[in-house]
Amino acid sequence: MQSANTVPIDSHAAATLQYIRSSMEAAASLAVPGSAGIAMGTVGMIAAALASAPFLHPYWIGIWLVAAVLAAGIGATLMARESCPGGLALSGAPIRKFALCLLPGLFAGAVMTAVHWSDGDLHAIPGTWLLLYGCALVAASAPTNRTLAIGVLGGLFATLGLLALVLPDSLQMLLLGAGFGGMHMVFGLLIGRTDRGRQA
Repeated sequence: MQSANTVPIDSHAAATLQYIRSSMEAAASLAVPGSAGIAMGTVGMIAAALASAPFLHPYWIGIWLVAAVLAAGIGATLMARESCPGGLALSGAPIRKFALCLLPGLFAGAVMTAVHWSDGDLHAIPGTWLLLYGCALVAASAPTNRTLAIGVLGGLFATLGLLALVLPDSLQMLLLGAGFGGMHMVFGLLIGRTDRGRQA
């Protein structure tokens, strides 16, 4: 005769399967540390300040391209370190999924930059960068442990990109700084605060 306090075996099995599924999903997602956003935002702020200086403004495209490579390297290193504390692992499934989602948008941005450059349409470049980077972030948010936050960040970048395409040239550096500098830093700080709250 079954006791009133007995837990049915199917309930226990379902709970165990749910725990296993949650653990597998967490292990298959890429950790996005707040430090990556803060570091990338710092690089963006520096690039915006340099590109806005009157004597450096003619070289703004080169400044931003160097900043993009530097920020990408720093961000990738910090994300890989967070995902694999024992050492950098750039070949795991989460890293591959993230790259496969992110890189097509970045490649499209590089192609469109070359097209705008060859056509002499420099006004369209900042908007293209912001818009396609935002689209890349939305796609890349899926395999991360911060799907909502990264997706919202991508949507904000895309919105800034649309604005940059219609606003005058005088606001281009401001929008690039607000996106690649300010928004990266704000979201990095928010993610870092959330992580500290979970560990407390």
